[in-house]
Amino acid sequence: MIARVMKLALPPHAKLSKESKTCIQECVSEFISFITSQASDNVLHEKRKSINGEDVLWAMYTLGFESYAEILKIYLAKYRHHEQLEASKRTPRRRKRAQEEDAESFEGTGSDSEFSQLYSPSMEPGYFEYPERMDEVLGQFM
Repeated sequence: MIARVMKLALPPHAKLSKESKTCIQECVSEFISFITSQASDNVLHEKRKSINGEDVLWAMYTLGFESYAEILKIYLAKYRHHEQLEASKRTPRRRKRAQEEDAESFEGTGSDSEFSQLYSPSMEPGYFEYPERMDEVLGQFM
């Protein structure tokens, strides 16, 4: 997996040595451990048992990886949207109608809107720019 991501970042004619792949894999593993450790500390502090996406984003911001966190925030929003679409396709009609009625009765109660303000990426033009190929890279994981 790491080798594929590395190849996407390089020109088509470039080659990767086995040592470079191994080195990057070790760095990625250490980076993941570092972020996960910080997120885990936060979860323990809040007396929870599971790390979620917001914990990882919080850890990245806390450790100074804001630029990476912004990309992950966008990915997390796209992933959740995709999951909602998939779930709505699987939901039987009667159950779907009941869920829609429940959603209408709870609109504007505050908690969902507060969450979306905190964790939804801003879609203003120019707010966050990333390489054009990033959509291709992220698309492989969805």
